[in-house]
Amino acid sequence: MANRPPTETAQASGAATPRPPRALALAGPTASGKTAAALAIVRHLAPRMPVEIISVDSALVYRGMDIGTAKPTAPELALAPHHLIDILDPLQNYSAAAFVADATRLIDAITARGALPLLVGGTMLYFKALLQGLDDMPRADAAVRAAIDAEARTAGWPAMHAQLARVDPLTAARLAPADSQRIQRALEVYRVSGQPLSSFHNTKIVANNDPLTGAIVLFSLEPEERSWLHDRIALRFDAMLQAGLVDEVRALRARGDLHAELPSMRCVGYRQAWQALDGEFPLSQLRERGIAATRQLAKRQLTWLRSMPQRRMMTADAPDALAPLLARVDDALAVGG
Repeated sequence: MANRPPTETAQASGAATPRPPRALALAGPTASGKTAAALAIVRHLAPRMPVEIISVDSALVYRGMDIGTAKPTAPELALAPHHLIDILDPLQNYSAAAFVADATRLIDAITARGALPLLVGGTMLYFKALLQGLDDMPRADAAVRAAIDAEARTAGWPAMHAQLARVDPLTAARLAPADSQRIQRALEVYRVSGQPLSSFHNTKIVANNDPLTGAIVLFSLEPEERSWLHDRIALRFDAMLQAGLVDEVRALRARGDLHAELPSMRCVGYRQAWQALDGEFPLSQLRERGIAATRQLAKRQLTWLRSMPQRRMMTADAPDALAPLLARVDDALAVGG
């Protein structure tokens, strides 16, 4: 019979005691080996306890987006129950606040049935919302602001307001179409973070109502050599192209109800393929642009990770990266972190 994962305890005397984690988490930049590492943890713990995986990925929530998201394969999904994958249509939005609510509910349900929750992914905003709350908006980005201003000079601020309404209707509803400063900031937040401005306010409330800091042990896969990660990013994007990424995006476009400003279609890879199919640049440039965009994503992910002091960094490009990770997983479960 599988052992139940440890739960939080406290001494009757009130003295502090180690608190075994309610869940484990595994984060890292794109192409750092998170899926393989997560499944290694599942296999490693199988003799002692069942593990259920909660996806922490803003792209994996969407149905019909399998190739460009590097969605786990059917054999991989069969190794453990997976959650928050294929839960939404690409036309729908999914916020950090919604993730916190879903993940908290799942952690409770998984532990109640005697299994260990393992949160895995690379959407750092979701990790931060779950573990720390969101007290700060993304910082100003001069390049993004300049791009927004350039678009506004051509299209006008009412058109930019209409664009905001498609990606953040709550914020757009409270702004006048000529309120250029606030429209610019709201679009900037969305383009920098991938999340609507309104979700930051909601997430702060949700996260602060039920803080999980200290209840989840966070491991972070981070490479020492940037070239190692860049090589893996290129190999993975090549594999996506060979598997039919462009045809996948063609099929999504053919639905007729999706557009390039939706969060789903702004995912790295999908955005570049959509632009190429729109004729913004030749398809022959898709590989180069997709790899460059993925590198930028990885850089942002690492920046987010380094702002999380509670993370336990593991060297992703070590010759045998899994052995020390599994050892530290054992330590975390044995002594409560």
